[in-house]
Amino acid sequence: MSVSTVNLPALPSDSGDSLNTYLREAWKFPILSADEEYMLAKRFHESGDVDAAHKLVTSHLRLVAKIAMGYKGYGLPVADLISEGNVGLMKAVKKFEPEKGFRLSTYAMWWIRASVTEYILQSWSMVRLGTMSAQKKLFFSLRRTKRKLSIIDNGELTDEQAAAIAEQTNATADEVMHLNRRLSTRDMSLNAPLSIDEGGEHQDLLEDDRPNPEKIASDTQMHTMRNELVGQALDELNQRDRDIFERRHLSEEPPTLEELGAEYGISRERVRQLEARAFKKVKEFILGNNLAPQLT
Repeated sequence: MSVSTVNLPALPSDSGDSLNTYLREAWKFPILSADEEYMLAKRFHESGDVDAAHKLVTSHLRLVAKIAMGYKGYGLPVADLISEGNVGLMKAVKKFEPEKGFRLSTYAMWWIRASVTEYILQSWSMVRLGTMSAQKKLFFSLRRTKRKLSIIDNGELTDEQAAAIAEQTNATADEVMHLNRRLSTRDMSLNAPLSIDEGGEHQDLLEDDRPNPEKIASDTQMHTMRNELVGQALDELNQRDRDIFERRHLSEEPPTLEELGAEYGISRERVRQLEARAFKKVKEFILGNNLAPQLT
């Protein structure tokens, strides 16, 4: 049986009470010790023990909820964010190799975030967002940067504000202005009437520039393969290098070199060296794979 057959608590509706009920249910599952986690993972991978997979998944539901709640500012139902995060968690459990020496939570964080962020990007589809990694990074860092610069999140930015944000995010002022307008405007219903005089609906003015079904299927497959490839690359790192790489490159709020240095008891320069080494290893792994031209 597959890990996807694991039964989970019912996902919440949009109501606060329903969400609180789900969180209470999720928090009832015990956190596993390192030894318990190791043995369960071994049982699942060696014999397909679904009960073992269930314990691995349910012990990390609170991690999914915590990560998903961090993305609730994008106007999407929390239930959907948690659902996508749970999908990422189950993928992580399926691919987790306890012999590598790190905990499932460290490994699963990347898969959970990848599932949630990809869902958010796909959901904001009425006005296309760029596919470049820098543009995706701007999408998820814009609000945080505005808070950091004490810019009130109330609509249009001034040229000076856009320039300040661009400097902080390594984007252009035009990219910042465009994305800010996108995030400041909720998607209009396609069935919304244009006006009493004009008649018709908003969808009558839109050109259908959607990719064909073959392109959609190809992109979906490529996304899955890309996630698996990056996950395999991370598996090649030791626990400290992997943790530094993930927190510096895959975290919504990456810590500074100084913060990581203090945590690990090493210098800022040593953290930078470890980060560079990890990045080089991941890059070499990806470039050595046949998907490399499509992942750059």
